[in-house]
Amino acid sequence: MTAEAPNSTMIQVTPKDEELIALLKADSREPVASLARKLGLSRTTVQDRLARLKEAGVIAAFTIKLAREAEDGGMRAFVTLAVEPRRQVELGRRLARFPQVETLHTVSGKFDLIAQVRTVSSEDMDRLIDEIGQIPGVTRIETSVILSTKLDRR
Repeated sequence: MTAEAPNSTMIQVTPKDEELIALLKADSREPVASLARKLGLSRTTVQDRLARLKEAGVIAAFTIKLAREAEDGGMRAFVTLAVEPRRQVELGRRLARFPQVETLHTVSGKFDLIAQVRTVSSEDMDRLIDEIGQIPGVTRIETSVILSTKLDRR
């Protein structure tokens, strides 16, 4: 696997780098010594790999994942949007102003954008969907409420 660094140079991501990244996805706070043991590498080698991957932009940030109890409040949904031609950038800016919009992706197929949203209640979800549907350029909207998450590898 190769990755393009921010300065437009390509770096080679090795299978060991991919193993390291997978371990960090599972627990980004795992100590370097523990990562080294699991990878069969020295602590210094793992530190060097981490530095190289961060400098190259392959690893953009380390983050936390909330426990299910802290994360499960409210209601989540995927909102798919069909957008008038040439209105997608403007619409993306407008959607970014909604704190309830957690992610926004361009997609192929019959829709142009898909957003993952979170609200406190079903009434708030209904109000949010109505507000999004009123944004100029939205031609069609479809909402799928998330009932449960069976697998999340983020």
